[in-house]
Amino acid sequence: MAEQNKKAAAKSIATGGQSYTPGRPVYIRQSACIAGTKESKGPFSGLIDMTAEDDLFGAKTWEEAESTLQKEAVTLALGKAGMQAEEMRYLFAGDLLGQSMASSFGVASFGIPYMGVYGACSTCGETIGLGTMAISGGMAEDVVCVTSSHFASAEKEFRYPLAYGNQRPPSATWTVTGAAAFILTSVASKRNRAEITGVTSGKIVDYGVKDSLNMGVCMAPAACDLIAANLRDFKRKPEDYDKIITGDLGLVGQRALLDLLKEKNIDIEAQHMDCGIEIYDCNTQDVGSGGSGCGCSAVTLSAYILKMLEEGVWKRVLFVPTGALLSKTSFNEGMSVPGVAHGVVLESISS
Repeated sequence: MAEQNKKAAAKSIATGGQSYTPGRPVYIRQSACIAGTKESKGPFSGLIDMTAEDDLFGAKTWEEAESTLQKEAVTLALGKAGMQAEEMRYLFAGDLLGQSMASSFGVASFGIPYMGVYGACSTCGETIGLGTMAISGGMAEDVVCVTSSHFASAEKEFRYPLAYGNQRPPSATWTVTGAAAFILTSVASKRNRAEITGVTSGKIVDYGVKDSLNMGVCMAPAACDLIAANLRDFKRKPEDYDKIITGDLGLVGQRALLDLLKEKNIDIEAQHMDCGIEIYDCNTQDVGSGGSGCGCSAVTLSAYILKMLEEGVWKRVLFVPTGALLSKTSFNEGMSVPGVAHGVVLESISS
């Protein structure tokens, strides 16, 4: 097996300046997602594996509640895949909190070698990208990737106490309370949900925006840079994808992205979809510009995007979780909010 892995790794190739093509097949075998009360009333309510009547999820603190989200998401994903924690070579996990505490407390009990990842709200794409590299490079056969966010823990970390009741501008987004876990494998199976056929790693892009309540515009330049890089590296056009899906730009950030891409003579308006717009009903739910947070793209991927690929409705999509690299320290010191995005090419394996 070790010799086979070395041969497989030797075929893996860097594609263009920022992308990577797996040297052997890498699949999403199974996934599971959990979400909170607000998400359970949104468009994906019937597709989410588990929702809660109480956003504390039986815990005493918001941070502990988020750790519970991760633990339960991994447990569900392993169960759906018919696998045990002992079969996982690595666990890639991340969240928005200081020292990634939701992840470290949430997944410790599994006893899986742990890789802590921070990409802000792009963490879902980053964990899946790193897991793909580990499998393609022959360093693992099966890995699990998990990420989460929680409205209350994120507000406590980055903005205002909930009791303060501050008003939000229309550009603000609502942090999704949710988590999703993905089992990646090298083994072909009818139970696999999709194949990962490419990874594009993003650069930090900073346009000098300092508005912490306009995350979409902070992240749009990074999403623009990533999408342009993916199309260039794989020598594709927007129409080569059924959907180009950003993580959480929201309504305001979506417009910024489309305009920035058109300046590069790239028009994705027909293909574009944003998880932050899709996860809530922006007309009836009080969410401002849409959803955000690590859980936004992760829950949307597990509940909806993979379903569309499984059913063959979409053949190939570019999944681009987006992240605003904001900290309360940098914000209070008057610094800008850089953005980053990571791309994963997902293809249907349905016949």
